[in-house]
Amino acid sequence: MKWEVFYTEQAETDLRNVFEYIAFTLLVPETAKKQVQRIMKEIAALDNMPFRYKLYHKEPWKNRGLRTFSVDNYLVFYMPDEEKNTVSVIRIMYGGRDIEKHL
Repeated sequence: MKWEVFYTEQAETDLRNVFEYIAFTLLVPETAKKQVQRIMKEIAALDNMPFRYKLYHKEPWKNRGLRTFSVDNYLVFYMPDEEKNTVSVIRIMYGGRDIEKHL
């Protein structure tokens, strides 16, 4: 059974920020494009078996069903909804950030 995967507005902004930082601050637009493509490819794969990644270990997020996985140096946070058969991508963040502050 396929799940519908969608990005929240915040996740879309996060992805855009990843691209802009790598392309315009680090001045490597080709790397930025490839990084965003890798992230999006892994997110798209959530349409099959979205429960395969671990629950985020801190509360209240763990009880809410927030899950996470990494793509290179970035963390993807998402929540599967079994009733709606959907996966909501909540945040995409650089792994070195203060995660709790930004969730």
